Amino acid sequence: MTRTYATSPSDLMLNHAPQPYRIAVRDLPAEERPREKLIGRGPETLSMAELLAVIFGVGTRTEEVLAMSHRLLREYGERAVAEQRDARVLAAAVGVPLGKAAQLVACFEIGRRLFQEPVRGRQQVFLRTVEQVVQYVTEMRDLPKEQLRGLYLNAHYGIIHEEVISVGTLTGSLIHPREVFQPALAYGASGVILVHNHPSGVAVPSDADVSVTEQLVAAGKILGVSLLDHVVVTKTSFTSIPAPYDEQSKQGVHPAG
Repeated sequence: MTRTYATSPSDLMLNHAPQPYRIAVRDLPAEERPREKLIGRGPETLSMAELLAVIFGVGTRTEEVLAMSHRLLREYGERAVAEQRDARVLAAAVGVPLGKAAQLVACFEIGRRLFQEPVRGRQQVFLRTVEQVVQYVTEMRDLPKEQLRGLYLNAHYGIIHEEVISVGTLTGSLIHPREVFQPALAYGASGVILVHNHPSGVAVPSDADVSVTEQLVAAGKILGVSLLDHVVVTKTSFTSIPAPYDEQSKQGVHPAG
């Protein structure tokens, strides 16, 4: 039987290849370069990485612009990039210059103001089960670095905010309860669902994952915000760390549909 979510009135560590060669813009035929391609064929013909390359214009001394665009999307995720409103967070998480991170934040903010406001015009997403969560964060399954996201819900389980809380290395990400619950308080959320990926492909939660979850549940009770679930996703499977954690949960690894 599917479990549905129900709300109720220190630093932590989540534990748990060579990159493909990408041709540089200067090596492409003139008509295939992102800017020229956009001008000649229209923006709909460009990939997301090519669109970012047009925004950036040039890369850095150590990284070509198209390679940087591909890496940013690969490590942070397309939707997460579009939703990130703090240029400093984005710059620090993926190692791009602050000015370039600011360019992205500004571009996506223009899009939000023109096409997504007011909020009433958007179709709200509701999350009541772990299966719905996994479907919503499907892009996280392919991220090469461990990432922790918070999905913040209102009293009707509708998403009112989504935030990348931390981006780690291939082995873990550092979090603190204040990073998890500060957005919940800022947006008036009733509950939060945490999701993080295991690039290793092992969906079974580590002892550290369980310890983090238990501590965050306790912190949420003090603040009056329910930690509804902590979901671990991989390329092919997922598992849930509900609270209180039990041995049955540890065996509950499911193939991702």
